[in-house]
Amino acid sequence: MQIAEQIVLVTGGARGLGRSVVEAFAAQDARVVVNYRASRTAAEELVDRYGHERAVALAADVTDAQQVADMLRAAREHFGSPVTTVVNNALADFSFNGDARSSAEDIRWEEFHAQFSGSVRGALNTVQQALPGMRERGFGRVVNVGTNLFQNPVVPYHDYTAAKAALLSLTRTLAKDLGAYDVTVNMVSGGLLRTTDASAATPDEIFDHIASATPLGRVTTPAEFADALLFFASPWARSVTGQNLVVDGGLVLN
Repeated sequence: MQIAEQIVLVTGGARGLGRSVVEAFAAQDARVVVNYRASRTAAEELVDRYGHERAVALAADVTDAQQVADMLRAAREHFGSPVTTVVNNALADFSFNGDARSSAEDIRWEEFHAQFSGSVRGALNTVQQALPGMRERGFGRVVNVGTNLFQNPVVPYHDYTAAKAALLSLTRTLAKDLGAYDVTVNMVSGGLLRTTDASAATPDEIFDHIASATPLGRVTTPAEFADALLFFASPWARSVTGQNLVVDGGLVLN
C-alpha cells in the first residue's frame, strides 16, 4: 500500500518530534491522525494547515486502553476507513537534561514505571486497538520510536533507556506474532535531536560535542529523523520487520 493510501496515527503528534512525523507523512499525502494528550491548540493548528479531509486531531492518553479505543473509533468515523499505520512516538514527560537526571543512587521505581507505561503500555494499547482494522484491510505498519542510548549510554537516563530497550523487545515479538497478517513492526532509534521540546534543556556545548563525534559532523534534526520513518511505512520495506534502524548521523555504528 502506498503511503498516500494509508491512514496514519501519530501518537504525541502535536509537538516536538511527533509534529515532524505528521509533517513528513502529510507531505506524502497520507491521511493523518494527530494524537495529543494536552496540546490541543498545537494539534488543531496542524489540522487547519492540512485540512479536515487529510488530518484530524484526537485526544487520548495512550496509557489508557479505553481512550485509545475511542480514538481509533473516532478516526475510522472521520476517514471512513480504519487506521493502517501506527507511529508510537508519545513520550511520558521527560527532559534530556543530564545535570538533572536521576542517578543510580537516588532514582525511584516510580520513574521507571512512568516511562514503561508511556513507551511499552502505550505501544501495546495502540497496536491492540488498531489490529482489527489492519486485519480487515490486510495491511498494517507499526513504527516505534526508540533511542540509541541502549547501545551507547553516554548519559545514563536509567528509566528512559530501560523503557526504550523493552520497547525494542516488544517490537521484535510483535513482528513475529503479526507477520501472518501482513503487519510489519519496526523501530527507528535516534540520538539527541536538535531540537525538540524534550531536548530543549540540553546545553549547546553538548549538541556541538555530539556533532563533532558523528561522521556527518552534525546532530540529526527532527525532520531528518521523521523522514526515516517513511521507509518502514513504504512499499520498499514490505519485507522488513522486527528491525531497528539507528538514525543519528553515524554516532552509533550498528
